[in-house]
Amino acid sequence: MLVDYNSLPDSSRVWVYQADRSFSEEEIKEIEIQAGEFINAWTRHGDDLKGGFTIKYKQFIILAVDESFAQASGCSIDSSVRFVKSVEDALSVDLMNKLNVTFKDGATINLVSLSDFQNFAKEGKITADTIVFNNMVQTKKEVETKWEVPASESWHARFV
Repeated sequence: MLVDYNSLPDSSRVWVYQADRSFSEEEIKEIEIQAGEFINAWTRHGDDLKGGFTIKYKQFIILAVDESFAQASGCSIDSSVRFVKSVEDALSVDLMNKLNVTFKDGATINLVSLSDFQNFAKEGKITADTIVFNNMVQTKKEVETKWEVPASESWHARFV
């Protein structure tokens, strides 16, 4: 059952997928249609899940499910991964590479490999104050408070 992402409780479980490039406006419209259809049909052992999604910075897709309504199961999580892979195929974009790291340089979102991120940190191009995207967040509340943070406040801290 699709609901507005903003109406979901802070405790809702989230999955953050970062694209290896920005989405065009047309692609965003297509993702919105596909995500709405997917979430409306998303179930756990035949029971509806109450979920939503948002697209941030034209580069991140965040899926969320209200687990106070019904918890996501292995099968329902697998179906969400299949949905994300279908978006990848349809748009020729990589959303699943966990070895890519995103950070801000002013208003610009940069995506680099983890090894390049480590090298940038060694060279001082990335510091403890660099704003990074911590895609390991687990809840909607964490998206709001721990997703877009200085590197020193996330798992990235070990490199700076």
